[in-house]
Amino acid sequence: MTLRGPAPTIAAVSVSAWVAIGVVGVLVLYVVATYNRLVALRNRIDNAWSQIDVQLRRRYDLIPNLVETVKGYAAHERGVFERVTQARSAGIQAGTVADQAKAENQITQALRQLLAVAEAYPDLKANQNFLALQEELTATEGRISFARQFYNDQVLRSNNLVQQVPSRFVAQVGGFGAREYFQVEGEAAGPVRVQF
Repeated sequence: MTLRGPAPTIAAVSVSAWVAIGVVGVLVLYVVATYNRLVALRNRIDNAWSQIDVQLRRRYDLIPNLVETVKGYAAHERGVFERVTQARSAGIQAGTVADQAKAENQITQALRQLLAVAEAYPDLKANQNFLALQEELTATEGRISFARQFYNDQVLRSNNLVQQVPSRFVAQVGGFGAREYFQVEGEAAGPVRVQF
């Protein structure tokens, strides 16, 4: 004689099925919510980068005017003008975040040299056009710094989500990877300082 337990009742099967459906439902909701967070962060990062790009373009537009103004007073400083122009071209042509950061370091250093040259010319320091360009460049540098910080904050949030478990699995399946920070080196991290 074999002993069998009581046969599962329809009610017991029904409860087990509902529990399984509930677990699968929660899992699906988690995957969808995580995927949507990843998409939102990707879009925020792209938007933040476009804001950086707008400010960098503004800076690139100011540089030729600044160079021409200084050149009118210090035409013999050809090497400084060439470095500024080359750095600006490198910035415009940069394709990746790392290339852009490298170009921005070069631009900042070149602008510091250009503004150091300007300090040697009292007439230039009093020139209204130069003063207006200097003020606009300083304001643009502040905007770039703010936009860079916002971008890096969004990259941090995204990278945390992409690298943490269990959202890491959703990120891998969805094709999301870690994003690159926009970092500048040492002195270039701050705005170009001009003192007269």
